[in-house]
Amino acid sequence: MAGQIFSAILVIIVGVGGCVAYFWGANKTLDLVFPSRGVSGGTAVDNLRRQAMIRPWLFIGPAMIILIVYLIYPVVQTLYLSFHDRAGESFVGLGNYAWAFGDREFRNSILNNLLWLLVVPAACTFLGLIIAVLTDRIWWGTIAKSLIFLPLAISFVGASVIWKFIYEFRGADQVQIGLLNAVVRFFGGDPQVWISLPFWNNFFLMAILIWIQTGFAMVILSAALRGIPDETIEAAVIDGASPFQIFWKIMVPQIWGTIAVVWTTITILVLKVFDIVLTMTNGQWNSQVLANLMFDWMFRGGGDFGRGATIAIIIMLAVLPIMVWNIRQANKETGGH
Repeated sequence: MAGQIFSAILVIIVGVGGCVAYFWGANKTLDLVFPSRGVSGGTAVDNLRRQAMIRPWLFIGPAMIILIVYLIYPVVQTLYLSFHDRAGESFVGLGNYAWAFGDREFRNSILNNLLWLLVVPAACTFLGLIIAVLTDRIWWGTIAKSLIFLPLAISFVGASVIWKFIYEFRGADQVQIGLLNAVVRFFGGDPQVWISLPFWNNFFLMAILIWIQTGFAMVILSAALRGIPDETIEAAVIDGASPFQIFWKIMVPQIWGTIAVVWTTITILVLKVFDIVLTMTNGQWNSQVLANLMFDWMFRGGGDFGRGATIAIIIMLAVLPIMVWNIRQANKETGGH
């Protein structure tokens, strides 16, 4: 453990120090190559102009290189592999895509993803909005928000391990250490292997992501609610509007853009959900989702690069329109800046 902590600290120091050294060195080198001091007026002006043209590229250059190497190139390579066979050598055209939409497990994964899309974004956004409104009305609201936001700091795998203890099942004649089964046993019911129940196990897995992402929705929506002018609320109160009417007819319409951004952001996350399913069920008992299926085809059973890449491209195509719309909506919210 001590060695891992030391390695993490060392990486942070080297990474931050390297960034500082690069930007300082790049600026220093640029000033030496195109000096603006100690030269005649015309040359100084020309050098300042050259510095202004080059300096932005020095700053964004590393980010662009990383973007090309770790994002653009993998997308191109994945698209290439999706038109090739298992080994990524022989061209098969649209054969992998025909296989995907004709495969029962792939169709089941799509249905599960659609189920996640219907439930998780709606539940997170609704709960986040309700909590944001309620916590603004109580004196310990800040503490409540902190506790609700806390799961967001936990990795998906870590959160899944926590919820495994909640769903844990022991034999009917044993003491139930799982919280859910302990409650069921207390009320006289029979303990269940909850994550193995087809169809319903999807909802038990969704509960983990809802638990994590509700805090995100709450924080964003709480900030949006604070931006509503007090005069609007006061005018509604004077006109005799009830708290319920103020909430649905005054507050919600004014933050609708933010609600949409939160909704679509969580939707993108749901389309890529992987860690929770892998940790909890590994796709068993009809809980498979597209990202987990892609992982299985790409890295298990000998690996099928063509089919794995095909599923990856389908996920990307599903995410891309939502992401573009989300960015445009966010730009509208910020006035295009």
